[in-house]
Amino acid sequence: MHDDILVMRYLLLSFYVLSLSFSQPLKAEEGTNAIVNSYALGSIYKQLKGAQKPEFSLFEKAYLGYIDLKLSGLLPFDKNILSIIDFRLPSVKKRFWVIDLRTKTVLYHTYVAHGENSGGKYAIDFSNTEGSHQSSLGFYKTQETYFGKNGLSLRLKGLEHGFNTNARERYVVLHGATYATKAYIKKHGVLGNSEGCPAIPMGLHIPIINLTKEGTCLFIYFPDARYLENSTFILDDL
Repeated sequence: MHDDILVMRYLLLSFYVLSLSFSQPLKAEEGTNAIVNSYALGSIYKQLKGAQKPEFSLFEKAYLGYIDLKLSGLLPFDKNILSIIDFRLPSVKKRFWVIDLRTKTVLYHTYVAHGENSGGKYAIDFSNTEGSHQSSLGFYKTQETYFGKNGLSLRLKGLEHGFNTNARERYVVLHGATYATKAYIKKHGVLGNSEGCPAIPMGLHIPIINLTKEGTCLFIYFPDARYLENSTFILDDL
């Protein structure tokens, strides 16, 4: 039964994305958004402009999950920003992307730190447990901003049970950090670590948070076996 449900969801998503190839764009006053347009997924990826793109397989996972969340009513249809973190990469690499799916533009490609108990140069261990100081995988919905010890910060709501749904209780937020900068790498050879938050370069955090706040999608990825097998929005087993 579980496999049948997965197949049906996969077919629905595939049909939806394929249908984009034959859709006529809505006029602006009719509520044009990123997933109602003239291009299917592969074409959308090819058209991405701006900073360096994430690899296609990662973008595919993120985009299909983003669509699934919108069709499920978990993300608003008027938000077109998709943020992606690729924890397969070491912290010395830029592994955080912010993409405007309406204009098909990679707006930001920068560094992001992981939790101190997730690993050193690489994040390899993940948790949804309070006090673990580990990063959490999966899809998130951004929420409200606030000013804390790291300045302007963005609260995150985890959308995947068992993987990130304790984000608010754990105070896992998007914030800026001086240890998440190129200068820090030059001095220490690696980024510093957070207490589980995705921490991005101080200063750059302000425009990124203001752009991504209040209902956009964040996807944090690593090919963790338990996550791939149990995620609601990753269909790797098909």
